[in-house]
Amino acid sequence: MRPRLQTAVLVAGLLALTLATTSAALAHDPNTPEGQKELARMNADYQAPVRMAPITGLAATACSGGTAAGYPCSNVDLLSVLPLASIGGGNGNSMWGWVDSTTGKEYIIFGRTTGAAVVDVSTPTAPVYLGNLPSYNGTSSSWRDIKVYANHAYIGADSISTHGMQVFDLTRLRGVTTPQTFTADARYTGFGNSHTLSVNEETGFIYAVGTNTCSGGVHMVNVQNPKVPTNAGCVSNDGYVHENQCVVYHGPDVTYQGREICFNYNVDTLTIVDVTVKSAPVQLSRTTYAGVGYTHQGWLTGDHARLLMDDELDSDTPGTKTFIWNVSDLNAPVNTGVYVSPTIQATDHNQYIIGDKVYQASYRAGLRILDITGIASNSLTEIGYFDIYPAANNTGFNGAWNVYPFFPSGTIAISGIEQGLILVKHNPNTPPPPTTVWSDTFETATGWTVNPNSSDTATSGQWERGDPAQTSSGGVKQLGTTVSGVNDLVTGRLAGSSAGTYDVDGGTTSIRSPAITLPGTGTLNVSMSWYFAHGSNASSADYFRVSVVHNGGTTVLHSLTGAGSNRDGAWATGTWNLSAYAGQSVRILVETADLSGASLIEAGVDNVTITQQP
Repeated sequence: MRPRLQTAVLVAGLLALTLATTSAALAHDPNTPEGQKELARMNADYQAPVRMAPITGLAATACSGGTAAGYPCSNVDLLSVLPLASIGGGNGNSMWGWVDSTTGKEYIIFGRTTGAAVVDVSTPTAPVYLGNLPSYNGTSSSWRDIKVYANHAYIGADSISTHGMQVFDLTRLRGVTTPQTFTADARYTGFGNSHTLSVNEETGFIYAVGTNTCSGGVHMVNVQNPKVPTNAGCVSNDGYVHENQCVVYHGPDVTYQGREICFNYNVDTLTIVDVTVKSAPVQLSRTTYAGVGYTHQGWLTGDHARLLMDDELDSDTPGTKTFIWNVSDLNAPVNTGVYVSPTIQATDHNQYIIGDKVYQASYRAGLRILDITGIASNSLTEIGYFDIYPAANNTGFNGAWNVYPFFPSGTIAISGIEQGLILVKHNPNTPPPPTTVWSDTFETATGWTVNPNSSDTATSGQWERGDPAQTSSGGVKQLGTTVSGVNDLVTGRLAGSSAGTYDVDGGTTSIRSPAITLPGTGTLNVSMSWYFAHGSNASSADYFRVSVVHNGGTTVLHSLTGAGSNRDGAWATGTWNLSAYAGQSVRILVETADLSGASLIEAGVDNVTITQQP
């Protein structure tokens, strides 16, 4: 889950720098000034909700050309969307899944501001909302966490000092066909608020962290009798814990094989604790790392030899970071490397490892799937993504709070803060989106050359880069708006005293890009936004032309000629294939001509991009 303070400065000041356990605990209690301020900051941080209509039936949308129903994607298909309004409303937060071993049905228990929604996702293209378990006493919280053990859901909430942990028997869902308002089967009151819960299904213990007990550390609960949770002890000597994972250890450290080990994410450290004896937990190590901001959450590899960890408030420049650990020696774990995303700068959140893949919830960048077969050499590779917040991929707390990738069917659930429940499926056979080889939006000078062959004859309206002024004559001719940013390439950017003052006159004007080295393989395309405008005094002798200059000469990609009728300026987009020039150094040449004598001619170009499709 996200930290309770909303900026790196505030969190670092309160937690990472002071390491004051009592302050951290106070910040999770809404009855304290600290807790009230934090909740206000979090609510202020949300942007306006972005909600999308549900996609139902068998018309789920495959990822094609880098999108699925408007969502950016790669190798991940969209199955369905249930907006928040259709599952109880409020903001979304965390969630967990359950598989009914009797019926084989799959369910999501979805945390929301005012409760937990239950959704049957057995048919992922047509999920069914079954009802809501309201928050205890109708209270509201932006943080709710859910785990499942022995057919029972355990639900905690932060910012509610009296919430405790609700227990809900999931077998009650059998036969439910219309939305219900559910009641809890039991409620554990050994703590009031909790930030997150983890479960060890092998031993039957829930580990609540960030509670108002145990100095904010690990509050251990025995749930072997699912409806009668009992307090099993505390891990309190290392202060506030944000999240953790507890396992029966079977890794390479023979000293601890077969013992129950918790990997705690303690604000500024990875802290490893032996909790086999609940009344006498033993801290094995406490290790910080370079670049710490707010140690958030992590997950072990299947062999318990490595671990991937996310830091919610480390710098996401130049890209989102995943910290790689060697935990083969539990007394001395080592942060061996950092994977830096080459494509996103989003705030990272929860992640889970299954086999050779890690499934990450990265807030504004959505679900990211990475291949971890090279983890021993600190090498991770992104192999898929589904971005539920298309507006941005930068830092901030919108979009994907959590993902749940553990269903046998392969359905992956994403909980969206503003979006609701999104169901997707990894499809590694989906063609990847094209990669950008070269692009120019003309906001800075990148080496375009006017009159590159010293053969231009135009006396005015020569190509230049700049902020264009609009001109009009029987309609808009030179556009005063660009496709992106402030500047574009334009034939004489000034307006002058009339539309004809700085238009193209007297002949041809040309501009050529710097040299661009094309890849040797794949499908190569150049695209650009352009317009060509002329008055009714134009003729077919006037033209706008785009060409590629290559090793064998110059080839025209696109050509328009004038006519004796009015043509107003309007941005259009063109895409042309460059695959014939793979491996070559090429240049893009743009030409415009007024060869009729005093025709009104204007042209513009913006957003030139060359892409490669593997």
